[in-house]
Order: sequence, then structure tokens, then C-alpha cells
Amino acid sequence: MSADGTWKTTINSPMGVQQGTLTIKTDGGAFTGQMQSAMGAQDIAGTVDGDKLSFSTNITSPMPLTLTFNLTVSGDTMSGQVQAGAFGSSPLTGVRA
Repeated sequence: MSADGTWKTTINSPMGVQQGTLTIKTDGGAFTGQMQSAMGAQDIAGTVDGDKLSFSTNITSPMPLTLTFNLTVSGDTMSGQVQAGAFGSSPLTGVRA
């Protein structure tokens, strides 16, 4: 299943619900794209393994953190976990936009 396209995402984090948009373009075992949220936009790059996507990104607001995403795509939905340093893991859900 291709993850290519635009996704509306929701992360249920310790700091409350975070809405965003994830744009993905796969190329073999890798992908590039952009993650947009209320905190701004960031270019991303990661790996693809079948229906699984993995990537990390650094944020600076509201504090410096490395976010590690492990997601699974199933048709027009995605789900997974976002690891946010000492804050632990938060669930992410998404639907194709």
C-alpha cells in the first residue's frame, strides 16, 4: 500500500491533542516529505518497509525535543506511535486528505 499523498494527523500527546498535516513521497525504501503543525513546517525523510514508515525530526518549540515516528499505513488510514524523549510515547492516527 502506498503511503504517498497528504495525511491529516492527530497526536494525543501529554501536552494535549496536536493536529497536523503530513505529506509523503516514497521512492523505494525511502521517503521524503513535510510535516506541518501549529508549530510550523519541517522537511522530513525516513524509511519505508512494506506498510511501515519510520522517521525522526527535531523540534524547538515548546522545547527542544527529538520526535521519533513509527507508523503503519493501511489503505486510507495510518496509525502508530510518536516517541518524544522523556515524555514517552503518544499515539498518532491519520487519514488521507
